[in-house]
Amino acid sequence: MSAASLVKYLYFAHASRPRAERSLFRLIRRHSVSSIIELGIGSGRRAVRMIQVAQRYTRLGGVSYTGIDLFEARPAGVEGPTLKQVHKLLSQTGARVRLVPGDPLSALSRTANELTGTDLVVVGLDQDLDSVGRAWFYVPRLLHPGSKMVVEQAGADPKADHRYDPVSLDRIKELAKQHAPRRAA
Repeated sequence: MSAASLVKYLYFAHASRPRAERSLFRLIRRHSVSSIIELGIGSGRRAVRMIQVAQRYTRLGGVSYTGIDLFEARPAGVEGPTLKQVHKLLSQTGARVRLVPGDPLSALSRTANELTGTDLVVVGLDQDLDSVGRAWFYVPRLLHPGSKMVVEQAGADPKADHRYDPVSLDRIKELAKQHAPRRAA
């Protein structure tokens, strides 16, 4: 990799804004993340940066990225790029990109069995908590023993202050069990 690529990583991991994303970029480097699922893409800027860091430190085979978002189905008044805009932005990275329209529950119920072996799952701050809660049932299917999962949380000032809280594999299994669909008798 080039010196420019190293400088870009150092900027992302130690000086970029928003500050909370720095820990995310260091996690990607530390664990040689090569497959990422993001629930809630936002502007797509975080996705591009995660892919760029992963490309620098990944194992052979390249980087795959799956983005799950409402895209054009966002509620009125909620801004965000369209599916086509995000696809254009992310395809420029050279990663294998898959975009899945829908809320976390509907998207994961359709695709979880195709997304096994994921290294990192990121849940964005803009996600509907009810849909994310019901989607926990599908999350263990995505993961392997070394997978990492983080959930973006708002701080005191939700517009400027947030953090990425890790979720342990044991906690993920516990939440999946709590949110398992009820079977009819």
